[in-house]
Amino acid sequence: MEVMRPTLIRIGGRIYRKNHVREKAHQNEEEEDEFCAGIRDGADEPCDAFVIEETERGYRCAVDVPSPLYKYIIGKKGEMKNKLETETRTTISIPKPGVEGEIVITGQHRNGVISARTRIDVLVESFRKKQPFTHFLSFALNQPPMQEKLLQFKKEVLEKCSNDCGISSSLFQNPAKLHLTIGTLVLLNEQEIRKAQELLQKCKEEFADAIAGGKPLTVEVAGIEYMNDDPAMMDVLYAKVTMKDGSNKLQQMANRLMDWFVASGLMLKEWDRVKLHATVMNTLFRKDPSADEQSSTTTGKFFKERESFDGRNIMKLFENFCFGDVQLNSVYLSQRFSTDSSGYYATSGQLTFS
Repeated sequence: MEVMRPTLIRIGGRIYRKNHVREKAHQNEEEEDEFCAGIRDGADEPCDAFVIEETERGYRCAVDVPSPLYKYIIGKKGEMKNKLETETRTTISIPKPGVEGEIVITGQHRNGVISARTRIDVLVESFRKKQPFTHFLSFALNQPPMQEKLLQFKKEVLEKCSNDCGISSSLFQNPAKLHLTIGTLVLLNEQEIRKAQELLQKCKEEFADAIAGGKPLTVEVAGIEYMNDDPAMMDVLYAKVTMKDGSNKLQQMANRLMDWFVASGLMLKEWDRVKLHATVMNTLFRKDPSADEQSSTTTGKFFKERESFDGRNIMKLFENFCFGDVQLNSVYLSQRFSTDSSGYYATSGQLTFS
């Protein structure tokens, strides 16, 4: 069944078949197990997703890997690296820890180098998914009138619902960091940050200016909703964000940004469309005011210790609470766990469309 239904792994817009590796020795060195075969639209194609150079001693392939991921390719006491080299009959050179550079694969046989490169790609992709996100694309909703409205909402909720189970002042979003998240990214070195910056500018040229029409997007932040099914056991309460003119320009902009960053390999696609919302209460804030709603998808100890709150009265009393209108003209590449001089997240890049 491993042969008939191999594991499929998506890397950089391509889908690879992870074949079962036979452990027996080869009588002929040319008979290599091909670890991958590119698959698109159900048809096999050659492994040409990367450049294999022919040298005087055989073949060579270089791959950029962020230094924080070296350890996964090396493995405990070098076991993973040794395994890769033995099974693919290649030599793998990895820069010293903390030094950014290329991992270089050399070998006498092209198929062996291809196999080693693809297996490294699979390792990098697998462990990248396990890294906590470092950046996110956001629309800032923290203009002064909006901050005042959020503080008013907090004041009224605490006055009328403080006796409800789990309600406390620590649950509320920092008004200076009120935002709409488009998607999260794992950027592990300066090269990846530059790639994200360049992609933002490409998005501006390709579609952002056209969607906005040279004008800010005027949005309304009004009405509240919760993430889970039981209002008596809430973890995240958010405000809904819609275009003031009833158009779908904001949804279209957010979706296109997500699609472009997903296609680039910098962002994982979790949903078919971006959920337009601004978190106003989150149980993660009880112990970590710098947390955000994306952290709720993790499975660590902190997540397991979340204490839900009873939001039934909040929904009854504030279901249609209006936080106000705001004009959006920029998308930010925001740094997680950071603060700039305005109180918002520090910015690594910015797309301005009006």
